[in-house]
Order: sequence, then C-alpha cells, then structure tokens
Amino acid sequence: MSAKTSTEVVIDGKVYTLSGYEGAEYLQKVAAYINEKIAEYDAIEDFRHFPLNMKGTLIQINIADDYFKAKALIEKLEHDIEMKDKEIYDLKHDLIAEQIKVENAQETMKELESENKELLLNKARLEATLEDTLLDPKKPQGGGTSSATDITSKK
Repeated sequence: MSAKTSTEVVIDGKVYTLSGYEGAEYLQKVAAYINEKIAEYDAIEDFRHFPLNMKGTLIQINIADDYFKAKALIEKLEHDIEMKDKEIYDLKHDLIAEQIKVENAQETMKELESENKELLLNKARLEATLEDTLLDPKKPQGGGTSSATDITSKK
C-alpha cells in the first residue's frame, strides 16, 4: 500500500487539506472535478438564489448521479468484454475444429492422389497389355495361359 499523502486544494474558493493514499495529482483532480460541478450549477441563474445547504445537497446528488452512471457503464463494458471474450473463445474453438478438418481433408487428398497414381499406372499397364494383344495375337500373355490359336492347334 502507498504511503498516505496530504495536499492542499482549493474548492469553491476555499483551501482544504486532502489526505489519502493516492498521489497529490489525483487529489487535485478530485478537487478540480468538484469545482467543475460547482461552476456548472453556478451558471444556472435560479441555483444562485438557493440556500447554501441546498446548493451543497444538489451538487452531492449530481456527483452521486455521475458516480452511478459511471458504475453502470463500467458494468456494461465489463459484460461486453466478457461476451467478447466468450465469442473469441468460441471462434478459436471453431478455428481449431476447421483446421483439423482441413488437415484430415489434406491427408485424404494425399491418399487419393497416391491411389490415383497407382490406378493410372495399372491403367497404363493394362492398355499396354491390350495394345500388345491386339498387335500380336499369337504372342502368349502374362499369367501362363495360351491364346485361342494355341489351344486349337493342340487338338
């Protein structure tokens, strides 16, 4: 905890000594805020005719109003931040899920490309075999079977 500080401030033309654990600059800022509120009300013609204690009460009410509005705004902003954090978490989760899908799709694509290459090689072999058979029907084919002409000549 910081050390307690005291500083002299001027509020509504009077010198006060404020003490607190905040710095002198902060205490001056508080005094300036109060002076702004007093000046704001002093600008209203009817306010000048109110009794002193009523003026003080109206300023206190106004400051309390500012406080509660600021507090409500902070709560709303904190709620908004909480919702944004949840949204970010959900988006990160969705992103990870989509990355996993992409990785799986890429792996499947690689497997299909490999299978496609193998099928293309088999197709090329079969086409070559078919071409050899069509060009030279007397040539025996792989697998040890005889052609139809060989079978008939043996009978």
